Amino acid sequence: MFKFLNLNPELFSIDINDLFLRIIKLNKKRGGFKIVSFNEVQIKEGIVKEGVIQDKDALVKIIKLACSTVKGKKLDTKYIIASLPEEKSFSQVIQMPKMTYEELESAVPFEAENYIPLSIDKVYLDFQIIDNSGSKHNNQNHLDLLINVMPKHIVDAYVSCFKNAGLIPSILEVESQAIVKALLKNNKESTSCIFIDFGQTKTSLIIFSGNSIRFTSSIPISSQQLTDAISSGLGISSKDAEDLKTKHGLVAKKDEKTENIADLMNPILCDLVDQIKKYLNFYHGHVSHEFSPSEGKIEKVILCGGGANLKMLPDFLFKKLNIHIELGNPFLNILPQKKSDDKIITNDKISSFTTALGLGLRGSEYGSFNEHNS
Repeated sequence: MFKFLNLNPELFSIDINDLFLRIIKLNKKRGGFKIVSFNEVQIKEGIVKEGVIQDKDALVKIIKLACSTVKGKKLDTKYIIASLPEEKSFSQVIQMPKMTYEELESAVPFEAENYIPLSIDKVYLDFQIIDNSGSKHNNQNHLDLLINVMPKHIVDAYVSCFKNAGLIPSILEVESQAIVKALLKNNKESTSCIFIDFGQTKTSLIIFSGNSIRFTSSIPISSQQLTDAISSGLGISSKDAEDLKTKHGLVAKKDEKTENIADLMNPILCDLVDQIKKYLNFYHGHVSHEFSPSEGKIEKVILCGGGANLKMLPDFLFKKLNIHIELGNPFLNILPQKKSDDKIITNDKISSFTTALGLGLRGSEYGSFNEHNS
């Protein structure tokens, strides 16, 4: 988490990817948090590409539009917590000798140079001390730290756009941290798990074990590719292909066309499974040795993102991976929406707001943690 202000103002969240900008504003109520404002605005193709802003002026206009047209309560603050692109970040757990936080601030950048693919002067670096109190490793004579690194030119471009849109960026957070925040109850999970964020432009893989994200990866396999495969295979428009995908998913039908839909998507989904298996094998071979067998073994997949809504996808993944699959619940830490309210996020959109909701939850805690300022 990259913190830019020492003040503790009220925040709303902005999640930006290549195709959409999403806003969430939460208010704390008795018993939890309530969504009071939200929005989703499409980003024209090419304005943001693989997380890199290509057209700052166009993005500024979209940010302004999204803020001025929110559903629910009008936004009453200019302070924001926003996402940074997962595909441009680098996360790694490192070990350091036990020392004070102030000593870590000086020592971590030097140690991090051994792990990161860029020069330390070209990145923003943040670290968090991992709480090992519930682990068998809590008596070790070292500290486990999660470092997050992002190229300065990427971060600076987002900050510039937010400021030019009249907003004040208080916190910028990598997508993976927001996803975990949204989908784990009180940010805790007793078993090791992998989050699969199956999005419209990419898939993010996040391993969480021992009270922390262990590392992340982003792969160029997306739900949009499923739509494109149906569109090309059946010779229909992208919109019609998306409608068929949403309606039928992987459900087997006697109708020739609907059976063909699953066949057309199968190579892409099998490629996704192969990538997940490679990722899990790497984890078990290089990282899980830090834990006891019971702590390090991945026992659960938590599926999220807009592509997670594909019918029968959990069953497909279970058969291929032989790991328990569950759909992530973005409202796990959020009070249920009232059906009587017409200003609600519809069920088919909820998964797409996972990152924005996680950001909103993190923003509500602003100032309650010690963070490394960059």
